Amino acid sequence: MTSTQPALEFPLPGGTRVDTALLQTRAYPHLRYMGSKYRLLPTLANVFAQLGGETALDPFTGSGVVSYLLKAQGFHVTSRDYLNFPVVLARASLVNQTTMLTSEDVEQISRGQNRDGRDFISTTYGGLYFTPEDLAFLDSAWSQIATMRGARRDLAIASLVLAAARKQPRGVFTVTGLRYDDGRESLHLPLADQFRRCAEAWNSSVFEGPACQTERGDVSSAEGSWDLVYLDPPYAPPRDDNDYIKRYWFLEGLSDYWQDGTAEIMEKTGTKKLVKRPTAFGSKRTIGGALAATLEQFSGSSIVLSYGSNAVPDLDTLTGLIADVKGSRPEVITLRHRYHFGTHASANRREAEEYILIAP
Repeated sequence: MTSTQPALEFPLPGGTRVDTALLQTRAYPHLRYMGSKYRLLPTLANVFAQLGGETALDPFTGSGVVSYLLKAQGFHVTSRDYLNFPVVLARASLVNQTTMLTSEDVEQISRGQNRDGRDFISTTYGGLYFTPEDLAFLDSAWSQIATMRGARRDLAIASLVLAAARKQPRGVFTVTGLRYDDGRESLHLPLADQFRRCAEAWNSSVFEGPACQTERGDVSSAEGSWDLVYLDPPYAPPRDDNDYIKRYWFLEGLSDYWQDGTAEIMEKTGTKKLVKRPTAFGSKRTIGGALAATLEQFSGSSIVLSYGSNAVPDLDTLTGLIADVKGSRPEVITLRHRYHFGTHASANRREAEEYILIAP
């Protein structure tokens, strides 16, 4: 394999073809997410097709788009993440096979009254990120969502999360205000209107495929066996950090209404963010051991590992870790990739190479 995209001609489980699966992934709502693999889907689809199998695990599901691709390719997928909001997104689009929000559901959430008078978001985050009207909408929307169950509830929360992410510059919650306003309409659209658009987008993503499931938890606690395991762990940078909570804490809180208002908030921070959740994948000092343990955990499966050249460890170390558990070095595809969210000039330094390491 090379960095050139292979022809879309490989048969998939159940007779599905790569091009059909990739066409389905176009329906998946785009969430600006650190490390997201939207641009790498054609290459990944061909790799998954050549490896084959019936079951797949995606234990770092993130935006959920790779799990969605695997479902479209005919795999029974287990999607997993240590954060709550990616699990909700996966339940809405992966586990869910046929349910959609009705126009009445969307209207009730976007235009309905605050059923129980809740105001946690308005009082806690007043003056930060969104207008008073938008914050009041989030409280009101959750008062409606709290009465829902099952896939309808998951779709409603997913729509709310996507709406908040699209309203926030660069999709991250590390800064307040519109410092990175790039002129997109979504940055100025009222959240209620944004929600309606996002609900339509999530509805459009629903399709019937193989039975799939979601789990919340660290990769080390995943139990079971799978034909294929796709690993896209947080990339440990030589400097700074890869803390997802620092960047997406508002989406995490929004996904469960800050655990019904009981979540631990860092009150002394300017953004009143959630408390950091440490992970062994978050530091250059511990990432090597975490990767080695994870590879050993799934040594009986075909492994596909994504990693970046601007992170620790380097490619030689990665191939060595895989060789230790698989008995031979993996095949490597190298692609040019850009890791940034906005159009600001300093983001150009994030252009690097993306490695896809393949170990049958």
